[in-house]
Amino acid sequence: MMWIYFFFFFLTESWSLSGGTNTTMISNTTTPVVKYYVDRKEVYNHGSNVILTCSNKTWNEILYVIWNIKVKRKACTISFSNDGQSVDNCTDGKSLKNNSIGQSYLNIPNFSANDVGVYMCESVYHGGNEYYNIKVAVTAPPRVSAWLEYRGNKMVAVCRAESGNPAANISWSPAGNDSVTKKQDPDGFVTVESQLELPENVDRENLTCIIRHQYWDQEEILVPELRKAYLWSWILIPVIGVIFVILAAFSALVMKKVVSLRQCQNTDTPSKSPSAEEVEEVEPYASYVQRVNSIYN
Repeated sequence: MMWIYFFFFFLTESWSLSGGTNTTMISNTTTPVVKYYVDRKEVYNHGSNVILTCSNKTWNEILYVIWNIKVKRKACTISFSNDGQSVDNCTDGKSLKNNSIGQSYLNIPNFSANDVGVYMCESVYHGGNEYYNIKVAVTAPPRVSAWLEYRGNKMVAVCRAESGNPAANISWSPAGNDSVTKKQDPDGFVTVESQLELPENVDRENLTCIIRHQYWDQEEILVPELRKAYLWSWILIPVIGVIFVILAAFSALVMKKVVSLRQCQNTDTPSKSPSAEEVEEVEPYASYVQRVNSIYN
């Protein structure tokens, strides 16, 4: 977007279209003060060390530099002046440094989604000042995977590119009528999943998933295979079924055997009434007790 500035002095403009940068130079013909206004967009890889500059002047020329930073979770300021005064309330690793020739830059180590935002810089030096408005984004490669799974009596191929930024592009070879879903997390990373229902006559060995992402120089090609969990399920289900049938048959056989044994025991041991001999063995003892009692009486 082009910024329009109204001034009562001579206006000259310089536009740089490379690298997504718009530059406006304003000079006053009566005084040697020059002002630069720059809008810029930058994209950096996740985990990289980022260097942002807002002037090509050295510290011998600069009076002070102020960075006002607005990222997703906070806003903070980092500044430094040639009299030794400094401010840093970011406390997240960002810092002002100088390169080998004394030029100042903002260093952002281990760039992540937490560092995405707008970086506004004002640099004041002898003879002018510069204003930079830099919109910084992150690019991150996705984690990729592909597999086959059964859904009912149909085979489905699934290809997933997880937590990438920007979103990855997924295609199949041979091509098919796939369904694609995209899900964005709070940090802006996108998970893309493509599902392809396979006809019965498809050659699975020649089926490939092709994933493209701007972080990579080359595309990723995956061959989906049946997941081990599904392989074990297809093996275990029949085995468990056979074991269940065997146990059921064994239990039925044992129960039948127990019932037969009980029937045999009931047949071999019929109930008997007391014999006459058993009664006679008891009677003499009873008569003896009566005689002893009569003696004591």
